[in-house]
Amino acid sequence: MDALQKRSSSRQFANTALPSQMLSDLLWAAFGVNRPDGGRTAPSALNAQEVDVYVAMPSGAYRYDATTHTLHLVAASDLRHVTGYQDFVDDAPMDLVYVADPERMALMPAEQRVFFAAASAGAIAQNVYLFSASNGLSTVIRAWLDRKAIAAALGLNPDHQVLLSQTVGFPSDNSKA
Repeated sequence: MDALQKRSSSRQFANTALPSQMLSDLLWAAFGVNRPDGGRTAPSALNAQEVDVYVAMPSGAYRYDATTHTLHLVAASDLRHVTGYQDFVDDAPMDLVYVADPERMALMPAEQRVFFAAASAGAIAQNVYLFSASNGLSTVIRAWLDRKAIAAALGLNPDHQVLLSQTVGFPSDNSKA
């Protein structure tokens, strides 16, 4: 109840990096494996697990592998400025990018895949909101994106779909979070 009470959006971030353990815990809360059968912390229609979580930080961009709970480097440069149009994305310590892989949704009607993927991304984002609220972090979800630029920067396949971005970090001294 406390996390739900504190859940909010904030666009003011300190540029302090998250400690490694906090980043690890955040990614697990977002879409980590929480059951022996490979189930995740967020729902996915038909258990397609079609959404990949990418992390853009000053050190580079990484894809989160939930099965091994590791980050895999996909770009060795700071791509935070590509993850959204808002000024704060350049200064916040990290941006999460949610990307759908349509190949994992083969059992779903093609015309409905983006809706299923968007619902999964929304659940992942809400997990990040609740983790952030319970750990004193600020976060905001964003859909105003240059999806083509993000896809190119991350080296995505042409059929992958960039769904959302979410900025996460410690609140700035000026924020209410």
